[in-house]
Amino acid sequence: MFFSQYYLECLSQASYMIADETTGQAVVVDPRRDVSEYLADAEARGLTVVGVINTHFHADFVAGHLEMADRTGAWIGYGRRAETEYAIRKLADGDTVSLGDVTLRIMETPGHTPESISVLVYEHADDAVPYGVLTGDALFIGDVGRPDLLASVGVTADELGAMLHDSVQNKLMGLPDEVRVFPAHGAGSSCGKNLSTERQSTIGEQRTTNYACAPMSREDFVTIVTAGQSTAPGYFAYDADLNRRQRELFDPENAPRALSVADFTALREAGAVVVDARDPQEFAAGHLRGAVNVPADGRFAEQAGTVLPLGAQVLVIAPEGREVEIVTRLARIGFDRTAGYLASPDEALESMADEVAPASRLTAAQLRAELDGANPPVVVDVRNCGERGENGFIDGALHISLGELPHRLDEIPRDRPLVLHCAGGHRSSIAASLLRHEGFEDVSDVLGGWAAWALLTTPAAV
Repeated sequence: MFFSQYYLECLSQASYMIADETTGQAVVVDPRRDVSEYLADAEARGLTVVGVINTHFHADFVAGHLEMADRTGAWIGYGRRAETEYAIRKLADGDTVSLGDVTLRIMETPGHTPESISVLVYEHADDAVPYGVLTGDALFIGDVGRPDLLASVGVTADELGAMLHDSVQNKLMGLPDEVRVFPAHGAGSSCGKNLSTERQSTIGEQRTTNYACAPMSREDFVTIVTAGQSTAPGYFAYDADLNRRQRELFDPENAPRALSVADFTALREAGAVVVDARDPQEFAAGHLRGAVNVPADGRFAEQAGTVLPLGAQVLVIAPEGREVEIVTRLARIGFDRTAGYLASPDEALESMADEVAPASRLTAAQLRAELDGANPPVVVDVRNCGERGENGFIDGALHISLGELPHRLDEIPRDRPLVLHCAGGHRSSIAASLLRHEGFEDVSDVLGGWAAWALLTTPAAV
């Protein structure tokens, strides 16, 4: 058996290829949209991808099932409750997919979504115990999938929570302890709240260490797994719907082009949104007015999908040599209207000096002085609820997480100075740039975020 996990750090997303090396038949599970890596591995090993399985309708990325089917002729499989605009192979509880001696068996595990399935992997068809189980978003390492993403039309979070209780407590925990667990996401994903940095585990380990796998009633389970969830990024429902549709294919060979200053300016003046993927400090030194800063070094795709308007035409300013990477990362979440990127941005911004402005960033000491002054600013805390509860907060700060910010702009005063902070200064730069993009004028963010503020205000130990 050939078994490989492919992990995408930016989205904390795992996909898999399983093959029988004797027959050369392979199946890819939960592929991302840029499928070249899977195909290159298959070709290098003499494998043919005959099928693509999505464990559910993903909300945090656009899956690559259509791209894979187009390139290989593979069938596309989903759980039996899935309804799509394209032809699929519906997979029900107990169904098997034979790749030769290597065999996949379907286990219906609804709860994160109604159509969710897990895939049991048998190295030999007659093995009594499976090699592993691909759990999709039903079971993570240290957590379970959240049932409250509102990506499932006509099903409530409580109904999904009850389904998830049965899937986790009865079906998955009914497997032998030695079965390896391979989830679809890891730490940092918004599909859960307590995901581990580990990328695989065992049923036995999860039985003893995962809070949601401890025996409990359905009511207690629903309460505990829904409590403290962060706000889902704004693009999640859009991507979940897009994964059902017969959409345009992603073609890495047809990447957006480098744009001259004149072409870039014309598109910007016509309403395209400028995404500046440079480091916050570089952005603060000088950026195009109205540009939204989403740094490349971080959870770029998820954060871009959080703050950018759906369907917007996008222009990219990227760190040197990373332009195609940024465009690809946008495409992974379904942002396909990228018109191009600014060629030689350092030189270009110099030639656009009339449209370039600095961004105000305050130290924690400067913020404290401002708060003690005659016209104190409104402090906006863009951290998640859990961070605020665990670490503390600035008295009087308005709390609006980054995920909620685009929908709560009317709660923020426009006639007062604003200072935004997060944990360390990354998300606050994104949030502050979004407010400037939306017409707020006196906006700053805090260098070092809450960590710097806590260091400044916590009495030194004697």
